[in-house]
Amino acid sequence: MRTRFQQEMEELRDKLLRMGGLAELAVDRACQAYSERDLTRCQLVLENESLINIAERDIDERAFDILATQQPAAVDLRFILAVTKINSDLERVGDQAVNIAERVMDMIELPAADLPVDIPRMATAVGAMVRRALESFVDGKAELAQAVLEMDHVVDRMRDEAFIMLVRTMNERPQVTQQALDALLVARNLERVADHATNIAEDVIFWVLGADVRHHALTVAPQPARPERQEQ
Repeated sequence: MRTRFQQEMEELRDKLLRMGGLAELAVDRACQAYSERDLTRCQLVLENESLINIAERDIDERAFDILATQQPAAVDLRFILAVTKINSDLERVGDQAVNIAERVMDMIELPAADLPVDIPRMATAVGAMVRRALESFVDGKAELAQAVLEMDHVVDRMRDEAFIMLVRTMNERPQVTQQALDALLVARNLERVADHATNIAEDVIFWVLGADVRHHALTVAPQPARPERQEQ
């Protein structure tokens, strides 16, 4: 029974990581589409959404089955609860990628405009947050997750700077108002991806330490190693 339980837990973990890869790829494609005004990448993001949605349902079903049949306790229970919450955030990351792709499709229909916002730089920071959040889950390391929480402040500042500069641009150059508005919405979508990466990091900390650090209420001390799962 213990061997079967561990196998089910590993399968759940692997499924979540595959979904994380899909979500990360969607954001990457959407941001590349913005930089290159690439309609093909936008279409790939839209097509990828159904795969993410299917994965979300599958992971939830697996997690609920384990809860119902295995009755896990302690760190194993926290792991499963964290998986269900991370699963939801990854699905929403995919939704944000779709929103970005839709904004890019709108921008492609308009003349290119030189805007005072560095979306690729913001995309790089957000992508790093998603990768590090997933790495913290893979390694079971709370200190990696804590680093994601700290990175969120950087992305928030980028979002605020983009808002200020783009609103100023709309006032000074009304002819590019729609392009500036689309860029502003892309920046907002990226900030939302960063929020979901932060949620994932918080869930990893909850799994590893049993600590609630939502709203950055706690700073995590470095942990020497991944926790051992408790025997049933």
